[in-house]
Amino acid sequence: MAGSAFGTLFKINTWGESHGKALGVVIDGCPAGLPLCEEDIQIYLDRRKPGQTSIATPRKESDSVEILSGVFEGTTTGTPVSLMVRNTSQKSSDYSEIAACYRPGHADYCYDAKYGFRDYRGGGRSSGRETIGRVAAGAVASKILNTMGITLSAYTKSIGPVSADMSRFDPEAIRTTPTCMPDRIADGKAMEYLKECMMQKDSCGGVIECVIEGVPAGIGDPVFDKLDAELAKAIMSVGAVKAVEIGDGICASQARGTQNNDSFVSREGIVSKKTNHAGGILGGISDGSPIILRAHVKPTPSVFSPQETINTRNENVTIAIKGRHDPVIVPRAVVVVESMAAITILDACMRNMTARLSYLTDFYCK
Repeated sequence: MAGSAFGTLFKINTWGESHGKALGVVIDGCPAGLPLCEEDIQIYLDRRKPGQTSIATPRKESDSVEILSGVFEGTTTGTPVSLMVRNTSQKSSDYSEIAACYRPGHADYCYDAKYGFRDYRGGGRSSGRETIGRVAAGAVASKILNTMGITLSAYTKSIGPVSADMSRFDPEAIRTTPTCMPDRIADGKAMEYLKECMMQKDSCGGVIECVIEGVPAGIGDPVFDKLDAELAKAIMSVGAVKAVEIGDGICASQARGTQNNDSFVSREGIVSKKTNHAGGILGGISDGSPIILRAHVKPTPSVFSPQETINTRNENVTIAIKGRHDPVIVPRAVVVVESMAAITILDACMRNMTARLSYLTDFYCK
């Protein structure tokens, strides 16, 4: 299977299936000298693991990470860093009744069409558990970025019709509310909406917003490797994401030029902007403002209501999916979006070191 690698200099390759023995990632290009332990990574994995709230799948997994290579005496060596998480709570029997059916909203049919074979246990490689490798790698990327003064914060912007009120923004609420909303009042309303969805054996989607601060101006490569294009690809590669916005996003298409343009201003010799409609990226290159992106996540396709579909013999059938599924994917996907953004930004920063001759001469010609 092609397509499991991402990045140029900071390059990741994820592996594993939902109901296999384990999942993980190999990071190629992690610089030597980074203090790294399993706890650094576990903090991120704990944000996406199942079974923690009433709106997450009850599948119980510790998602405990093991560092297999690339770290010696608590420090990265510059060789590939291999990270693994073992599966311990598979219930493949939950999928036996639908092994010969194509679940609506899932990739079952497409995998059969491509490979002539598929792992029907939880979706195999197309399962949300594949994101374990992304989050583990994102934890490493984020730690490197923090040493560079670059921080990322992702949170749930909306669930179904309920949106967070940014005037009530509470960063602590992101880690303590079941929905990962930064607005506790909106969190309560969203939970009520989700209860209604669950009673009706249905699911819903939502929006994740990620703010990246500290990225200097000049990061990103025109023409095809624009920073916003790279971020869009990274976020769209997350299975449930159906659209990505940068800055004002689709609202920019409804604005006038005088409304959408960000005026530059110099304050004590420092270039900044009066507004940030562009979301921190112009011409595919960072402008020094906070980078703002949003990921639109579809409803969980596994619902308990009867649905029409076909089986592998092309017969029309009706199925009712069993198993353990999230009524909403958004809260557990928050850290996935944050991780993919971190990997993309770090890779872009590393690639930027070849943009000017002075970057080379300053290092090699001291």
